[in-house]
Amino acid sequence: MRTHTLQTQIWLPRPVEAVFPFFPDAGNLQKLTPPWLDFRIVTPGRIEMKPGTIIDYRLRLHGIPIGWRSLIEAWEPPHRFVDVQLKGPYSSWRHEHLFEERDGGTRVLDRVDYTVFGGRIIERLFVRPDLERIFAHRQARLQELLGPSRSPSRAKSS
Repeated sequence: MRTHTLQTQIWLPRPVEAVFPFFPDAGNLQKLTPPWLDFRIVTPGRIEMKPGTIIDYRLRLHGIPIGWRSLIEAWEPPHRFVDVQLKGPYSSWRHEHLFEERDGGTRVLDRVDYTVFGGRIIERLFVRPDLERIFAHRQARLQELLGPSRSPSRAKSS
């Protein structure tokens, strides 16, 4: 299976020490996820982010209910963390979140490496457009919640 990559970045006008603390609260993931996914965290109680943390979610993709289980593979505050899918809609999913001091603020970079069931046609027609919409929503919400961006966000693929 071919691995696909989605990369996005956004600049936020706050120092990394003010941006990163938003991310350890798993409940904030719901704030960044588009409402059309009907995203819910189902792991009970408070979730402590650290290597080895497992988080269970439920969402609806094109009306189909999907369970998703992710593992925090790396946790390096305030600069980086990685989550990987253990169970979910992708053959594989690895999402690296990077936070870099830049121009008096923080550049937030997301890199997702994923493989899909169904091959290239499914990826091009369904998966990629959905991911681009999801990450565009995520960036708009980050701007709303953590401050307006001075520079445009960009997405690139391979």
